[in-house]
Amino acid sequence: MTCAVGIDIGTTSTIGILIRPPGEVLALASRPVALHSPQPGWAEEDPEEWWVNVCAIVPELLKEAAITAQEIQGIGVTGMLPAVVLLDGDGRVLRPAIQQSDGRCGEEVADLLAEISEADFVSIAGNGINQQLVSAKLRWIEKHEPEVFAQIATVLGSYDYINWRLTGRRAVDQNWALEAGFLAVQENELSSALIELAHVPRSAIPPVIASHEVSGGLTRQAAKALGLMEGTAVVGGAADHIASAYAAGITKSGDVLLKFGGSTDILIATDKVTPDRRMFLDYHLVPGLYMPNGCMASGGSALNWFADHFAYGEMPAAQSQGLTIHAHLDNLAAEIGAGAEGVQVIPYFLGEKTPLHDAQARGTITGLSLNHRLAHVWRALLEGFGYAFRHHVAVFNDMGHPTTRYLASDGGAQSRLWMQIVSDILQEPVQLLDGHPGSCLGAAWMAVMGVGLSDDWAGPERFVSLGERVEPNSARGALYDAGYARFRASYEQLAPVYQGRLP
Repeated sequence: MTCAVGIDIGTTSTIGILIRPPGEVLALASRPVALHSPQPGWAEEDPEEWWVNVCAIVPELLKEAAITAQEIQGIGVTGMLPAVVLLDGDGRVLRPAIQQSDGRCGEEVADLLAEISEADFVSIAGNGINQQLVSAKLRWIEKHEPEVFAQIATVLGSYDYINWRLTGRRAVDQNWALEAGFLAVQENELSSALIELAHVPRSAIPPVIASHEVSGGLTRQAAKALGLMEGTAVVGGAADHIASAYAAGITKSGDVLLKFGGSTDILIATDKVTPDRRMFLDYHLVPGLYMPNGCMASGGSALNWFADHFAYGEMPAAQSQGLTIHAHLDNLAAEIGAGAEGVQVIPYFLGEKTPLHDAQARGTITGLSLNHRLAHVWRALLEGFGYAFRHHVAVFNDMGHPTTRYLASDGGAQSRLWMQIVSDILQEPVQLLDGHPGSCLGAAWMAVMGVGLSDDWAGPERFVSLGERVEPNSARGALYDAGYARFRASYEQLAPVYQGRLP
């Protein structure tokens, strides 16, 4: 019997999965993670907490599945990116990890834009100059924490750090290096010129490794901590959003995944490299493919915020029906016609990442009248994210990436109303998924491929089944076309206000 372990170093939890090829999930386990925000806009975590979680999860997986350590042939690790973990020359963590959602380095982004043409940067690095770049975060540390900066010997990502703890080898996954802004995308090689922008020595950025490439074996110390065999293979690892899309079945050019999590993401598979500052660019886990993608700063987090602060009066009614507040609000909003009777929400509550890259944008409600109720605003909120998805699809098409199939995943996909709204706005069918465990499955399959337990890149499809297919209502197409045009125009007209520049 041969099995593989996948670990997801997530923002709010660490998740582990134990699988047996070709298609059996033997166990799942998770541990919470604390996200710290000591100042407005900051997002930090403790890498040691990730490691402690891994050491607890792996033995739990073995116990739940009732298998022995000898049966584990490989380990794959995925995680959020591009997180920043700093080590000194002795391998000590210098400060809390700076997360991908951290927004402290606006001035450093401006400095980079003043030093290098963004068009030139995009042509080399494949991504634009924005607050995701590790260069900007390192420059912030250089300016505000010089004593830390002076000690930097190694810069790693979240799952790269865990891989180092497992194997003792310092390496970075190719997608961390790409989104960090250190990789020349056409050559798939680290660029000394790009690394120089971070003001750290070339030696601080470890060698790049592919997601399925074996990085090394478990050290004796790591094996003891995890209850596994010394030398168990560990592969290069994978970015969480890419691993999740891969595990969902996004493996053919034109396949699109709509992710309805705390933030809302959209990812497309393609065989073409088309650098564009509006979107993020990553390598697909399948060799020869790429995965341009967009990430909206909010999604489920905005729905939770609205429900918690404005819908508390509906809680008794929801509880009396045995419903969550979100399901209850969906029922109310389903009685409101498409277009929410003129109410519209621009859902940029945390600023907006792709395709706008506008940190100053804000959530805005327009069209309110005294005849409107809570249900109108809830429906308009759901429609707002649907319009934002349509904006991303328009950019993908403008980049030369036709969209042929849409799949939906994560918690928000359980809202039948939301899925219908998105299908109607896109005027495309949306295929729902059943049993998708998330990015940990993609990481586990990277281990399966890396150690030779399978040669089937489509293997994860055996773990995830297709659910309902939501069909668009063509009668709503013209109404949503007009709503989308108004949505885009509203942002353009309000952008100067968001920036503090009154007309």
